[in-house]
Amino acid sequence: MLRHRLNLKDGKIIRKIMEAGKENKLIVSVSPHIKSSESVDKIMWTVTATLLPTFVMGVYYFGPKAVIVTLLCIIGSLLSEYFVQKLAGKDISLKDGSAVLTGLLLGMNMPSTLPFYIPLLSSFVAVAITKQLFGGLGYNIFNPALMGRAFALITWPRAMTTWAEPIANFTGMDAKTTATPLGILKEQGLDKLLEVFGSKMHLYSELLLGHRAGSLGETSVIAILIGAAFLLLRGYITLRIPAAFLAAVAAGAWVFGGKQGIFTGDPLVHVLSGGLMLGAFYMATDYVTCPTTKKGQMLFGAGCGLLTILIRLKAGYPEGVMFSILIMNCFTPLIDRGFRTEVFGAKKKA
Repeated sequence: MLRHRLNLKDGKIIRKIMEAGKENKLIVSVSPHIKSSESVDKIMWTVTATLLPTFVMGVYYFGPKAVIVTLLCIIGSLLSEYFVQKLAGKDISLKDGSAVLTGLLLGMNMPSTLPFYIPLLSSFVAVAITKQLFGGLGYNIFNPALMGRAFALITWPRAMTTWAEPIANFTGMDAKTTATPLGILKEQGLDKLLEVFGSKMHLYSELLLGHRAGSLGETSVIAILIGAAFLLLRGYITLRIPAAFLAAVAAGAWVFGGKQGIFTGDPLVHVLSGGLMLGAFYMATDYVTCPTTKKGQMLFGAGCGLLTILIRLKAGYPEGVMFSILIMNCFTPLIDRGFRTEVFGAKKKA
């Protein structure tokens, strides 16, 4: 009887607290209590906005075809997300910006010479299979944009390795096809690359500005760094993964990248070439597919860098950023488990 009265009394007290909370907009939830204006939508759209300088440079160098390829990737991503969520009876989440960001990143990983069906089918694989099939945003184990590019590269290798020469105009005329700096470096060596660009300093400047053949995101390193700097200032990403990624590539290129023996390679050519900058700052740092601990992130970045330079120097492909990130995505759960943080106050088991 006493317990019944106490329960009645407690219930009245709780009811009064809830009524007071509704009046004063009191919201109580489980810990941790973090107050922030950031949201998934805001982060996704901000990251998308920081990619606009790189996109503009891609359009500047490759013309209207760059716009078409990128728009097809974005449209394919949006349609894939909409129809999969509609069929599954889920809430439509197009406004969160994740599908747009996936499409934009996928477009950045494509050459400007593709026929229309490749971007559309690749975006379907990226969003419908890699993202939604695993449960949607936050549950995918692989980077969706990179999986879409991997699908395209395996299915249409010739189309995905046909590179247009940058024309720096908007005429829309068919550009000449040419090799990428990494392709020349792998097949003919650094001397041939210097012969094509004239001098080492001119090579460095062209790589920084983006006047070279490659994917739409392999354009201006400066434009990529401007967007990445904003993300770093806002705290959306940290330097742990990109720094370890770039350092591992530079070290591997310097030690093993030269034709005259060890410690004769040119690390700067490898760091500035290909999709390394875009991959290091925008795709390896993906919240869902990278480790959460500080040490784990450094190991993840270093692993990506070592695999990248290994593929570039010893494998059949001249570029290895995509494969390295996807391979390291497989190890993310193990890395998180290995570098699991200790519970405060908990005692270690013997």
